[in-house]
Amino acid sequence: MSGLIPQSFIDELIARSDIVEVVSSRISLKKAGREYQACCPFHDEKTPSFTVSPNKQFYHCFGCGAHGNVVGFVMEYDRIGFVDAVEELAQKAGMTVPRDQSRRDDGLQDVYAVLAEAQQTYQTALKNNPEAIAYLKQRGISGTIARDYHIGFAPDAWDTVSRWAGGNREREAILDKAGLISARSSGGVYDKFRGRIMFPIHDTRGRPIAFGGRIMGDADGPKYLNSPETPLFHKGRQLYGLYQARQAQKKLTRLLVVEGYMDVVALAQFGLTESVATLGTATTGDHAEILFRAAPEIYFCFDGDRAGRQAAHRAMESVMPRLKDGRQAKFLFLPDGEDPDTLIRQRGLEEFEALLAAARPLSEVFFSRHQAQVDLNSLDGRARLVELTKPLLAQIPDGAFRDMMFERLGELARSSTVAPPPPSLPQAPERELQFRRPASPAQPSLVRQAVTLLVHHPGLAAVPAPVEQLIDYQREGVPLLIELYQWCRSHPGAVTAQLLFNWEGRPDHNALSKLANLPDPLAVNHNREAEFAGAIERLLGEYHRDLRVAQLAELTAKVEASGYASLSADEKAHYRNLMAGGTQSRPNVPKS
Repeated sequence: MSGLIPQSFIDELIARSDIVEVVSSRISLKKAGREYQACCPFHDEKTPSFTVSPNKQFYHCFGCGAHGNVVGFVMEYDRIGFVDAVEELAQKAGMTVPRDQSRRDDGLQDVYAVLAEAQQTYQTALKNNPEAIAYLKQRGISGTIARDYHIGFAPDAWDTVSRWAGGNREREAILDKAGLISARSSGGVYDKFRGRIMFPIHDTRGRPIAFGGRIMGDADGPKYLNSPETPLFHKGRQLYGLYQARQAQKKLTRLLVVEGYMDVVALAQFGLTESVATLGTATTGDHAEILFRAAPEIYFCFDGDRAGRQAAHRAMESVMPRLKDGRQAKFLFLPDGEDPDTLIRQRGLEEFEALLAAARPLSEVFFSRHQAQVDLNSLDGRARLVELTKPLLAQIPDGAFRDMMFERLGELARSSTVAPPPPSLPQAPERELQFRRPASPAQPSLVRQAVTLLVHHPGLAAVPAPVEQLIDYQREGVPLLIELYQWCRSHPGAVTAQLLFNWEGRPDHNALSKLANLPDPLAVNHNREAEFAGAIERLLGEYHRDLRVAQLAELTAKVEASGYASLSADEKAHYRNLMAGGTQSRPNVPKS
C-alpha cells in the first residue's frame, strides 16, 4: 500500500496534515456544527452532502459515497498517484519522505536522472539550432508553448547522449534502460534519437519518462520515433500532454484525445490545453481509465476516413466497460485530409469549439456502426443486431446509461424482450459486520457499539478495559474489536483517518468506513470513557452467560445420555453450580 514509504511515516503524515486546510484550499467549505460542508467535488449536486470532519481527519459524501483521509482526497481531487499525493502533502507539512532501504528501487532513480539530463540537453540544443527554431516557428509553435511542453532538439550526431557513458558498461546499461541508446552490431552504442524535434513524455509528477522524436521536413527515416518500452514507460498506459493539461487546469472537465504530439501543442497554442495524445497505439483500457480519472467527459478526435472510424470503434470498446454514470465519451470525426493541428490554424478556436459542441455521443456512434452491418427491415437483421451489440452493452457498468442503451437496442430491434443481464456480483463480496444476536436499529449490539466507539474515538483504547478476555468468544465482530483495541492502544493519539488507512485492502475496511461515516454515537458532553468501559463490561457479561449456557447444555446432554453418575467429581460440582445460576428448567438431579 505504501510502496517504499514506511507505514509509520504515512501515519504521521495523516496526523500532521489538517484535512480541513487541504480540502478548503481546493473547494469552498462552510462550518456546520463540528464539521464542514460543501457540494461534493466528485459528482454534480445542488445541495451540499460532502462533509469534512476535523476530529476524524476524514471526508465523506453522503451522495456518491466518496470518502477517505487527506491522502485519498488529494489523490482523487488532483487525480494523481499515491506516492505523488504523499510527497505533495509531506512538502506542505515540512516533512521529508523517507524510503525503506530494505527494498530496492532497481536503480530507477538513475534512469530518471539521465532522462531529466537528456531533456535539458535537448532543450539547450534547440536554443542553439536556428534550423530547428525556424521549423517550429513555421509550424506555428511559440517559445512559450515550447517551454511549457519542454520541447527540444536532438542534434544530428551519433553521440550526443551515448558519450555520457564514456565506455562505462554500467552507465551504458542505465542509458539503455532509459531507452536513449542502441547497440551497434560491431560493438559500442549510439544515440537512438538524431536530427529530430524532441517531445518529452512526462509522468504525473512532471518527470520525463520517455521521448517522441519528429523528423524535420522531408528527411529520411520514420516521421515519428518513440522511446521503446522501458521500466518507466509503457505506451499503452501513458498519454502525451496529460501532465501539462493538469497543470493548466486544476479541475479538468473534459479531455480531447488526438493522434499526435503536434496536434496537442497546436491546440495548446490556441488555448485548448486539455488535449492529450496516445503514443502510436490504439486507445487501451488503461488509457480509458486514466482519461476518466482525469476528467468526466472525453472527446476522441479522429480522421473521418475508414482508419479513423476503426480507431473510434477500438476506443469505444475500451471505454464502454468504464462508462459509469456521470462519464461521457464523444467522437469528433474530422474532414478528410485534416487533423486538429491544421484545422484549428485554418478555422480558428471558435469554429473548432463549434465542431466539438457538435461531436457525436458514443451511443449514436455505437448504434450507427452496428446498424450499418445489418438490415433492420428484416427479422434476421434485427436479431443479428442484438447478437452483435448485446455482449458489448453488457460490459457497461450497472446504472442509468446501461439501462438506456439496452432500451435503445430494444427499440431498434423492435423487441420488448431485449433486457440487460442481471447485475453481476463482485468477485469478493463486501464483508459487513454481522452479529449473532438480532438488534433493533435503535439499540445496536454491544460489539457494534464498542467497534463504532473505537472508530470514532481511537483514544478510548487508553481506557483500561478487559477486551483481551473476550479472545475465546466465538462471536462475529469480536476478533475485529480486539484487534482494533490493540492497534489503538499501540498508536496513542491516532485519529479515525489513520485507523482506516491501516485497514485498507482488508475485508473489514468497507464496514469500518461505513461506521466512520455514521454520526458520532455520543454527544459532546457524554462520558465517552464510561460508555466504552460499560459496553465492554456488558459484552463480557454476555460472554460469561453464553459460556455458562453452553457448558450447562454440554453437561446436561452427558447426564441424559449416560446418567449423572458418569460425571467426574469436578463435573458434578460444576454442573450443580451452573444449575444454581442457570435459567433453564432444572432436571431431577440426584443428591450426591
